[in-house]
Amino acid sequence: MGAVSQVEAWSVLEHGKPLRKTTRPFHSPTGSEVVVKVTHCGVCHSDVHLWEGFFELGGNRGRVAVEDAGVELPRAVGHEIVGEVVAVGPDVEPAEVSIGDRRIVYPWIGCNKPGCVRCQNEEDNLCESPANLGMTADGGFASHVVVSHARYLIDFGNVNPALACTYSCSGITVLSAIQKLMPMRPENPIVLIGAGGLGIQAIAMLKALGHQAIISVDVAKDKRAVAELAGAQYVCGSGEGVKKEIIGMAARPILGTIDFVNNSSTAQLAYDILTKGGHMVQVGIMGGELSLSLVAFIFKAVTVSANMTGNLKHLREVVQMAREGKLAAIPVTEIPWDEANVALMRLRDGKVKGRLILKV
Repeated sequence: MGAVSQVEAWSVLEHGKPLRKTTRPFHSPTGSEVVVKVTHCGVCHSDVHLWEGFFELGGNRGRVAVEDAGVELPRAVGHEIVGEVVAVGPDVEPAEVSIGDRRIVYPWIGCNKPGCVRCQNEEDNLCESPANLGMTADGGFASHVVVSHARYLIDFGNVNPALACTYSCSGITVLSAIQKLMPMRPENPIVLIGAGGLGIQAIAMLKALGHQAIISVDVAKDKRAVAELAGAQYVCGSGEGVKKEIIGMAARPILGTIDFVNNSSTAQLAYDILTKGGHMVQVGIMGGELSLSLVAFIFKAVTVSANMTGNLKHLREVVQMAREGKLAAIPVTEIPWDEANVALMRLRDGKVKGRLILKV
């Protein structure tokens, strides 16, 4: 690593303004740290929210600044990372990882303090004091990332690295959401709202798990076409009469919905189409409110869950499915790393089918 003296990064210097290329000194790893040279990084809506600088809370609650979540500028976004190990700290054992290894980086890194039950259970995504790559630490829009321990690096074998990087966010988020609905018989319909990268990944994941009845809902005709190609049994648009249309397509009581958009209208739809005892999982963070009658809520006996990414165990499960050929590839589009601004704006404007990947 003697030839590397600095790290380049496409960073947010000011919210809502174009990313700027920045440099910082190369960090020589200490202790259990590992430095990974980024080769591929997925572009996620969370990156757009950080670039914008806020999350919409909905209703009269207004917005919350990303700084309230520990974000400091400048910040290189990007958390769907694949790269090559280029330096390791003195406490890293060769059996854990070696220089030259290609790995997926799990980005939701917890505090790892002795008293943190979440970190002890490999549920870093639920840690109260995380150090998440691309959020509170520089992510994959940088040429190199520093990972605190080799356990956050997962071998993806011969899987296409442009696809493998998506598993560290969209893959684990989808698997975690689906598992919240299970067990469920394969013929019982699951309705997926949103056919972006996560919605398409959910279709592939459900099919890999043997589920048959999948309904995909999206406002965009071209994304519905992608969902149909991915294996959705039915696809549906939006607007007046959509609730009746979905229930008609299902032909059975709807026991499960996953909302990858999660604004006021989509959340209400996901709730309204459920039958008694059904389960809805909220994933997207577009902002809004869900209005419920508490009495009707009891009589309907449904479960409403929130899903925040997934854990290390989820990532290992997803990668195993992919390496065994059980998980179909979702559409990925590679774009040069120096076009990071273009990539971010394409996603913001809803012009991406599947997942957009920065390639170094």
